[in-house]
Amino acid sequence: MKRNRRVIKPKPTLLRFKKSCQFCKDKTLVIDYKNVEFLRKFLNVKGKIVSRRSSGNCAKHQRKVSVAIKRARFLALLPYVD
Repeated sequence: MKRNRRVIKPKPTLLRFKKSCQFCKDKTLVIDYKNVEFLRKFLNVKGKIVSRRSSGNCAKHQRKVSVAIKRARFLALLPYVD
């Protein structure tokens, strides 16, 4: 009995560059819960906090950004949901 064997073609790999943390690059940037317009860059359309991989932040600064967003939400400077 003959077997049908499929040939699996290798998928082309995409070259992606690693984003670097903008806070580590520019030491003058300050993460503050009162700076609402700056924190909106780290929210998606639905109002969720953007992941580290998407935003390009390092772990240290991503934690600070998320804490600042949560504080701004608590004080009603940012919405929980859009």
